[in-house]
Amino acid sequence: MRTQTAPDDDRLEADLSTVLSERRQLINLAYRFLGSLADAEDVVQEAYARWYAMTPAQREAVASPGGWLTTVASRICLDLLGSARARRERYVGEWIPEPLPDHSEWISGRSVGTADPADRITLDESVNMAFLVVLESMTPAERVAFILHDVFRYSFAEVAESVGRSPAACRQLASSARRRIRSAQQPPATAQRADIVRDFKQAWEAKDIGALISLLDPEATGLADGGGLVNAAPPTGGGEQIARYLVTITAKAPAMTILERTVNGEPGLVVQQNGVTVSVLAFDFAGERIKHLWAVRNPEKLRPWTTA
Repeated sequence: MRTQTAPDDDRLEADLSTVLSERRQLINLAYRFLGSLADAEDVVQEAYARWYAMTPAQREAVASPGGWLTTVASRICLDLLGSARARRERYVGEWIPEPLPDHSEWISGRSVGTADPADRITLDESVNMAFLVVLESMTPAERVAFILHDVFRYSFAEVAESVGRSPAACRQLASSARRRIRSAQQPPATAQRADIVRDFKQAWEAKDIGALISLLDPEATGLADGGGLVNAAPPTGGGEQIARYLVTITAKAPAMTILERTVNGEPGLVVQQNGVTVSVLAFDFAGERIKHLWAVRNPEKLRPWTTA
């Protein structure tokens, strides 16, 4: 005998489905704000906790659960960004945003093919490493206003709800952030970037210093993030010094394997030692050469790159 579902139960199930369907959007939003997948997951969990802390009557009074969750998550991120500079002053070594793999190698140590679609971050130009590094130079309010309006297309009236300023002030914040983005070097086409990274990999494997130097801008910079957990001496000082540093690493690690992978939606490299991922490299370009190299070695930031 089939039990008839009450209308109130149907409505609650529909509301629950609507609220949970926002998870992917919230993860995408929070990662772009914070540059950390782990922090983004914590923010989304906190936003949901606040939603369910309300009474059923309070939740029913919310006209747009998705809008409510976005506002709350944005405010949590804004608070975190306000304290992020102080936290990063205590961070050991350089802080680089957490690198993201393509969807085939996703989240939390899961095996390939078992990723939850709700946890995926859309890999577009707003998550490439160069873009995230520019975001790091913005004030928290600039970053939130710009991402909400320019990336996620919220109106300035909606942005104002999250930032706690007037729509006109949010418009100015987004405009200031936009100028910072436009001042960044425009990279070559994707296919060309992939070719440069492939040539770089082959030259690195061959320990060909001359070829590496030819692929690196003379004023190239390199940063490495070990978080104080592993050695991460930054290969800075121009193209030639970076090339020599990389060849030295290869000579000391005969079991090292270099793989071409998509890093934050862009051509990148993964370095493995005895089959274990120990470093993820992202690049920025000037013309046909590599201008910036970011190497993330902090094991806590490499968990999306591991497989069960």
